[in-house]
Amino acid sequence: METELPLYTKSQLALRNGQDKPQIWVACSGVIYDVSESRLWREGKHYEHWAGQDLTEELKDAPHTQKVFERFKRVGKLG
Repeated sequence: METELPLYTKSQLALRNGQDKPQIWVACSGVIYDVSESRLWREGKHYEHWAGQDLTEELKDAPHTQKVFERFKRVGKLG
């Protein structure tokens, strides 16, 4: 059984952009993922996408689906 994930605000998520704090987080469909270990998110940028944001809308134009986040640790929910 999965433990309840903590809630984070958009402002708290924005601080995990790879610049302000060491964590690199992104949100998608209300879930926040830690992408810090991904070489594709170095310094908080992945192609034209920036970390610390909700990428739900941007994912619609991406060449992959939300399943790409399944390999990353879920650290919270966007509240």
